[in-house]
Amino acid sequence: MSESESLVWQGFTRKALDAAYNNMAAVPEAAEKLAEWIARSAALRSRMPAELDLAYGPGERNRIDLFRCGKPNAPLLVFIHGGWWQRNSKEVFSCMAEGSLASGMDVAMIGYTLAPDARLKGISAEITAALDWLAANEQAASCVLSGWSAGGHLAALAMAHPFVAAGLSISGVFDLEPIRHSYINDKLGLDAAEARDLSPAKLPPVAKPLVLAYGGIELPELQRQSADYGTDRALVIPQTIVLPLPGHDHFSILEELAQPDGSLCAQALALARPGGCG
Repeated sequence: MSESESLVWQGFTRKALDAAYNNMAAVPEAAEKLAEWIARSAALRSRMPAELDLAYGPGERNRIDLFRCGKPNAPLLVFIHGGWWQRNSKEVFSCMAEGSLASGMDVAMIGYTLAPDARLKGISAEITAALDWLAANEQAASCVLSGWSAGGHLAALAMAHPFVAAGLSISGVFDLEPIRHSYINDKLGLDAAEARDLSPAKLPPVAKPLVLAYGGIELPELQRQSADYGTDRALVIPQTIVLPLPGHDHFSILEELAQPDGSLCAQALALARPGGCG
């Protein structure tokens, strides 16, 4: 058996595991959708330029964009972008704020250093630093921490931060062991200990509301990650909702956050209420 045909994790070969986590390859329209988001985000940033690139740390990407709904002390949605911790930027995803802004929430977009310039532990520390900055500078009624894909992982990992009242993880990953055996780890460089220590599924759950959303036509491994983590977490923390959204892939699901009438926009607003969960 060649190296490419040998099993590396849970019955997967390296080739099969690479395909199981390759969202860009799984969605033919992915590049087109990203280009559309970039254009929509640029338009929003042009309309609302007042609080862009606010520094929360020394790194080039240690910046936050704030968008205001116009209401004093509005609840705050904090969003962490995806890209397997090694691609994209907050600027691509500004348009995801539009739904929440229309619903009466302020929105903060967090940037962070990408791998391989930072290890995942360092990226996680940057998210904590960004939340520290927001806690010191914002008077939000409550904070809902959200993220998509790799950002969904980072959001789940930061749930213990005292500024965070609830979480909304979209198409995230919560057990990094399969990631460690895939192409994604070529830049991350995770070892077994790091994969364990940075996996929300391997850590004690935080007693706060958390919604785990994923698309019904996403890659099976992405669906499994949210479903398994949510099922296990709900045994300990009842305020856990596993939310499959039929008909959505890894990219189209974000329109449910970007649109004012989207189901994830409604989830974010419900989570912002005291004790709210979905």
